[in-house]
Amino acid sequence: MALPNIFNKEISDGIIERIKKLTFMSSPKWGVMTAAQMLAHCNVTYEMLYENIHPKPNFFMKFILKAFVKKIVTNEVPYKHDSKTAPQFIIKEDKNVDIEKERLIEYVKKTQQLGEAYFNGKESHSFGVLTSTEWNNMFYKHLNHHLQQFNL
Repeated sequence: MALPNIFNKEISDGIIERIKKLTFMSSPKWGVMTAAQMLAHCNVTYEMLYENIHPKPNFFMKFILKAFVKKIVTNEVPYKHDSKTAPQFIIKEDKNVDIEKERLIEYVKKTQQLGEAYFNGKESHSFGVLTSTEWNNMFYKHLNHHLQQFNL
């Protein structure tokens, strides 16, 4: 079953409306992250794409990621509730929910505006070249997973 297309404005607007409902009082159904930490966690995916603030994996680590993690991240199967995450995605410090929310909304808007064609064949930080479908699945599945975590 195909995941909703995050490059479609209606779908990305729906994600944004769900993000806007998060507050510092929002609590998760599972896991230990606060709403602000979850938003910062989701921002890491976009930081890897749009910012140059995360070191790229070395050849060996990229091989491991492509061989064992890429399919899990880019397929259509939902994540399990307590899935392991990469170290750079673990947010331990307190964050400001409003700042992280605005950052994530801007990233989602930018991604939608750039569109499917921009992402088709674009290299990811960790997995090499991805199709637009793989990019979509990675973006949508991750956001949807964490929004559901917070009852959205």
